[in-house]
Amino acid sequence: MSGRITIKWFEETDSTNTQLQNDRHDLGDLAVYAAYFQTAGRGQRGNRWESKRGENLTFSILFKPETIAANEQFIISQAVALGISDYLAERGVECRVKWPNDIYCNDLKICGILIENGISSDKLAYSIAGVGININQEKFDSDAPNPTSLRLLTGKEYDIRQELPDIVSSITRRYNQVISGNSQQIENDYLARLYRKGEYHNYIDCINGKEFEARIIGLDLQARLQLETRDGQIRAYAFKDIGYVI
Repeated sequence: MSGRITIKWFEETDSTNTQLQNDRHDLGDLAVYAAYFQTAGRGQRGNRWESKRGENLTFSILFKPETIAANEQFIISQAVALGISDYLAERGVECRVKWPNDIYCNDLKICGILIENGISSDKLAYSIAGVGININQEKFDSDAPNPTSLRLLTGKEYDIRQELPDIVSSITRRYNQVISGNSQQIENDYLARLYRKGEYHNYIDCINGKEFEARIIGLDLQARLQLETRDGQIRAYAFKDIGYVI
């Protein structure tokens, strides 16, 4: 089981992921860095994460598992996404995990997760999960097409400093499932909460630029997204090779 959780708050930093990367050798499993504002917060695909100062939660968690194989590293992404999904459910918000690890409420994005892994030989030496959750923000200035926040969904205002320990605890419970050997439950729950699973929608094949219709049926052994077209063709896509039409 994991040890004691420590949370360090920054009034402002460039990126909590970068700070945690720099300090990871001196920190233990489940160290958390959080910031009221990040000047260079990063999202997936190199995008910048928009967050107004003090209104949302931007934080990073360091994981130092000892038994996860390098080729099983996606289980950390799944555990983090499920932990955040659990937390939102406790706040009365139904959500889904958009592969690989964004959190969506209907077709609106409430959370983004950036995972950075370190490999040693054939083992996962560490993972850093950078998380941005929209908590209190009501207006978004960027060209992101579909953001939402906990406040917009529930009509309530939240104390972000009080919410963070609950989120970290939810993530930790899922992480403990992984390191105690219950990865199958994580994988089952992830598939059960997968955004658009079993529904036909349009997607973009980013390799050839063509739009096509298919339904998500699951993941393959390399954690690639598997889709089935209406004519029964099965396709598998790695991250950045497929785009959602929302």
